Amino acid sequence: MSSPEFSLLRLRVVADADPAALVGVLQRFQNLNVLPRRVFAELGIAGSIHIEVDIGDLSPEMLTMIAEKLLQNPCVENAFWYPA
Repeated sequence: MSSPEFSLLRLRVVADADPAALVGVLQRFQNLNVLPRRVFAELGIAGSIHIEVDIGDLSPEMLTMIAEKLLQNPCVENAFWYPA
């Protein structure tokens, strides 16, 4: 019996250390009715927050669009995804 192929993707975001940045990232998934498998956020040393979101229910194309949309926010310094 073969199991369906499952790919876990990780979105990484670096933004200004503002609670609204974390909410803004998670809101993208709420709008799509997708529950992340894992969310990790850590304050950096230069006044930034590093956010990781593990997703298993979205295509790479959709995650690319989410990262591009996040980069339009002035408080987001970087956003990209990769296979986890």
